[in-house]
Amino acid sequence: MTTTTAPAAKPALRPARPEFSSGPCAKRPGWNPENLTNAVLGRSHRSKPGKARLKEAIDRTREVLEVPTDFLIGIVPGSDTGAVEMAMWSMLGARPVQLLAFESFGKDWVTDVTKQLKLPNVEVLDAPYGKLPDTSKVRPDADLVFTWNGTTSGVRVPNADFISADREGITICDATSAAFAQKLDWTKLDVVTFSWQKALGGEGAHGVLILGPRAVARLESYTPAWPMPKLFRMTKANKDGGNKVSLDIFEGATINTPSMLCVEDAIDALKWASAIGGLQEMQRRADENLAALTRWVAKTPWVDFLAEDASIRSNTSVCLKVVDPKIAALSDDAQADFAKKLASVLEKEGAALDIGGYRDAPAGLRIWCGATVETSDVEALTPWLDWAFATVSAELQAA
Repeated sequence: MTTTTAPAAKPALRPARPEFSSGPCAKRPGWNPENLTNAVLGRSHRSKPGKARLKEAIDRTREVLEVPTDFLIGIVPGSDTGAVEMAMWSMLGARPVQLLAFESFGKDWVTDVTKQLKLPNVEVLDAPYGKLPDTSKVRPDADLVFTWNGTTSGVRVPNADFISADREGITICDATSAAFAQKLDWTKLDVVTFSWQKALGGEGAHGVLILGPRAVARLESYTPAWPMPKLFRMTKANKDGGNKVSLDIFEGATINTPSMLCVEDAIDALKWASAIGGLQEMQRRADENLAALTRWVAKTPWVDFLAEDASIRSNTSVCLKVVDPKIAALSDDAQADFAKKLASVLEKEGAALDIGGYRDAPAGLRIWCGATVETSDVEALTPWLDWAFATVSAELQAA
């Protein structure tokens, strides 16, 4: 084949921090291991100092994320996945269930509900990558499981207006790549989950589980028919034989042993978030990063957003597709290979690390734009994206 794209000179300026991975994400600006010297190491996490650090992580989360005072916050195992599955295994089955599936993790929750829990009366509202399902079909009488922001599709719900304020079911919201970057409507959410490794730039393996009053009421009034693993148990039997939520879990007494080094790292990130202006500033930084990419895409003919509708476009996990006619005419495998080569040459140059699209998503690039990323680095990245496209196109022409 032939192409008119010619190799270009390498840009003079590289991003100061080329970490654009969508998880684990870039550490906060100015991060240094020395900031973790207060970590409670070599001690039990149930010691007084250990529990105090866990409680501080919870309290700072409430402050920065602006979580209502009547919501419970717990640190749980298994990252965001563990937090979502704890909620589903503990609460679903009491009512019909609806799931929104518009990216890979939402599809995972569909598998859990339909093939593992094997619940009856389940409805899946799905959409292809880059689009949202028809949210007008969400029913107030059913439980709802959904991702607020599709980490692998670059699509987010613009708001929670599709959820009834008078709902009878509960909502379980996977907000792992939305928390701290997008405005969550706490009046419409009963369970919210995220992991430190996303918008906070923290370490992996731990999840955060936030329960509203309606979720607590479900836990205390409903007992699932299936056995419950220890890691998922959030209630204890009370004197009347009913369930009572184990409040100590939400005061720093974790179900299993956490990494206190990871806890300290989360505290450091939350301190930084407070220092720069809290939730509003973190959202502004993510919005500005998306705006920088939007300005570049608008003048660049070979690329476009996977989410074509700007109103549902993510400001964190920004997914791009190659729309150059010569590349778009290739087979799916060839397009995937082209996108992989783009990511590879950028990594070799130290200009961008880990920006390949998710393995189950359409071929393309995925650039993290959360608050821990500097807009100056996003702006420095865009000439390198153009250079990579020209370079890989030239190699394709020569092959």
